[in-house]
Amino acid sequence: MSADHTQAPVLEALAAYHERDELGFTPPGHKQARGADPQVRAVLGDAVFYGDVLANGGLDDRRSRGRVLERAEQLMADAVHAEHTYFSTCGSSLSVKAAMLTVAAPHEKLLVSRDAHKSVVAGLILCGIEPVWIEPQWDRERHLAHPPSPQAYEAAFAAHPDAKGALITSPTPYGAAADVRAVAEACHQRSRPLIVDEAWGAHLPFHSDLPSWAMDAGADICVTSIHKMGSGLEQGSVFHLQGDLVDPDALALRADLLGTTSPSVLLYAGIDGWRRQMALHGHRLMSHALELAATARESIEAIDGMHVNDRDDFCGPDAAADFDPLPVVIDLGELGVCGYRAADWLREHHHIDLHLFDHRRISAQITHADDATTIGRLLDALRDLTRHRGELHGGTTVAVPSPGELRMEQALQPRDAFFATTRDIPIDEADGQIAAEMMTPYPPGIPVVLPGERLTEPVLAYLRSGIDAGMNVPDATDSQLRTVRVVHNTPNA
Repeated sequence: MSADHTQAPVLEALAAYHERDELGFTPPGHKQARGADPQVRAVLGDAVFYGDVLANGGLDDRRSRGRVLERAEQLMADAVHAEHTYFSTCGSSLSVKAAMLTVAAPHEKLLVSRDAHKSVVAGLILCGIEPVWIEPQWDRERHLAHPPSPQAYEAAFAAHPDAKGALITSPTPYGAAADVRAVAEACHQRSRPLIVDEAWGAHLPFHSDLPSWAMDAGADICVTSIHKMGSGLEQGSVFHLQGDLVDPDALALRADLLGTTSPSVLLYAGIDGWRRQMALHGHRLMSHALELAATARESIEAIDGMHVNDRDDFCGPDAAADFDPLPVVIDLGELGVCGYRAADWLREHHHIDLHLFDHRRISAQITHADDATTIGRLLDALRDLTRHRGELHGGTTVAVPSPGELRMEQALQPRDAFFATTRDIPIDEADGQIAAEMMTPYPPGIPVVLPGERLTEPVLAYLRSGIDAGMNVPDATDSQLRTVRVVHNTPNA
């Protein structure tokens, strides 16, 4: 019997809650907006508070006998061809930690692509898992990392046969996709599961012109952010499971261990409604988004000094296996403008916020929510940017290291370094010391420095010059990196 995707159990239960005129003597304390500050209500609107009810003892009864969340998760699994789906209101940062801790226990090994998001590194620190780092495929010309090759995972398994599984990020925030199917095969030949951090791929199951999504490519666990490329609210995430290499009950237990006991029904409703929207209309919506992205790409390519990275730039034998065209990545190298300065100028002068920027690129994320008006405004702003390029020349040049210089020795495990006795020292004295913190340019949130890595001058120079040029490193103890936090009594190299 096929699932009825016209249903939205969370939204329907929320509507029924209001129709019954339920009166709660429970959290949340605003009690359906009545206690909320009038000025807050004026900005947020009462609908936000009306949707903010208890999941159990509100949306459902105290024992969840209405199976509201369970039915919503089953419909999501059916929509994307997974066997099990779990909703999370703590973002994919939690979901990926739950997946990691299910596949590997503390002190066990997990193969992890070194271009992983900082939430993965946080998972290693919290869980005590020992990472075996898999190097990305480096584009030396563009100073850009693409997902690691299947051969890199094969070699890592050969060197570390005791590894409990693997994790890969695909697609990257730049739209580069891995050969997930081949990586999954490398894992399954050894009866090991594959986790795919597909935070940027919520839309992939709904159109054949997009890269294959992780479940269709054979992954065991896939983590997806509904708020990034979907219509969910911030922090809305799902993780999916298939196959017999991971126990679904164990995954649920890990998620329960890490998750909040006060989940947001607003976020559940956003996830549930997005699933219905895509199950019923996803192909049409994604077709429209792809057409808009193609138009935007062609128009931006015609702007003097701008180049839109495309499949020919990103895909090849030693690069990405596939390509998502919706992140419109614009190389400003010919324009001679740093991506940080360009992003700031576009926000100040055109009130446009970009999805990603680095030392030479900016990126505009196109979704099914865009239309000719939003694309037109983007194009006008980019054309104006070129007219003001002279104002944006100069500034600090970012000292981008070579791939070999960028990778540092993992002298201590991330958990051991993070929880070690530490000291803060001037950055000029940090060469050779072991980092006790992450240093992560945002966006895209991929750490340049991990706890336990032995700091080197090329990496420190990159971060110093990057901050001078406009890079944001918010997770460092000193976000300006005048000082860095290192392990006290660093072992000798």
